[in-house]
Amino acid sequence: MFYREAGQFKTTYQSDSALFPILQDKIGVLVGLAIFFLAIPLVATPYLFSAILIPFLIFSLAAIGLNILTGYAGQLSLGSAAFMAVGAFATYNFMLRIPGKPILVAFILGGISAALVGIAFGLPSLRIRGFYLAVTTLAMQFFVLWCLTKIPWFTNYSPSGVIRAQQVVILGYVFDSQVSRYLLTLSIVSLMALMAKNMVRTNLGRSWMAIRDMDVAAEVIGFRPLQTKLTAFAISAFYCGVAGALFAYTYLGTVEPEAYSLDLSFRILFMIIIGGMGSILGSFLGAAFMTLLPIGLNMFVHHFSLPMTLASNLELMTFGSLIIFFLIVEPHGLARLWQIGKEKLRLWPFPY
Repeated sequence: MFYREAGQFKTTYQSDSALFPILQDKIGVLVGLAIFFLAIPLVATPYLFSAILIPFLIFSLAAIGLNILTGYAGQLSLGSAAFMAVGAFATYNFMLRIPGKPILVAFILGGISAALVGIAFGLPSLRIRGFYLAVTTLAMQFFVLWCLTKIPWFTNYSPSGVIRAQQVVILGYVFDSQVSRYLLTLSIVSLMALMAKNMVRTNLGRSWMAIRDMDVAAEVIGFRPLQTKLTAFAISAFYCGVAGALFAYTYLGTVEPEAYSLDLSFRILFMIIIGGMGSILGSFLGAAFMTLLPIGLNMFVHHFSLPMTLASNLELMTFGSLIIFFLIVEPHGLARLWQIGKEKLRLWPFPY
């Protein structure tokens, strides 16, 4: 079979511990990137860009951020949308208050602002855990949205609270088309996903997983819970902050508090549950599933001429059923099913 390691000899530790040690995986990733960067912009329609591809990429980045905190560090959070809101509004205000600032620098500063908020609200994780920590992050969700709604400085004193995002201009090129915004979003998400994949393989990532599996034992053998947990909160919030900035600038075109509601936090949490906690690939699979499922259900309702009120209820029932299914049958989500499929492909057609 073509998916085998036969003949791929590793002579150094670095080659054996590479990000993609199997040649077929490297080829698959390169082919996938070529399809997303070269083929899709040539054949995709504006609807496909605006309704599926761009939100899929942004939600994937937000899911990676939450996966770092919940999947790898074991800290349950319900405030992902709040971090996204901080990143979006911080980016808007940096662009507004400091004229001439490059948009990419504003994205980074928006992510850093979200990281600072994440550190502040991550302090309770040193004393509480589990559902108690989830309640703390839930309080942060409401507090951040309250600040953005009640303090008019954040919205530049807009009476409606909805403000138009500035144009995305990089090196004189205006990203005003759906294709250009898609390529910008894809480039940022690809780079940050690669950084996250490498990060979880370092000592920092191993310290997160040690705290997740047994924090008392991790502290005994030398890991510092304070530094480890706050680092996870900061990096997770940074990723969500950049995702929130992209959500406002490349998808919505507006910056508004209502776009970052509690429902969005739950959707991102569902993405990593269905996709797989503790997996970068699972973040993409979960985001793709959560993006495509509502569209598929709407097509199903229209095809069979069902009442429109059934569509929203059917979506909620389907999400709830799938979450219960994955928590019981396969807690590691779609990423684990993908891994099992690759293992079977390596051994096929021999029994095991």
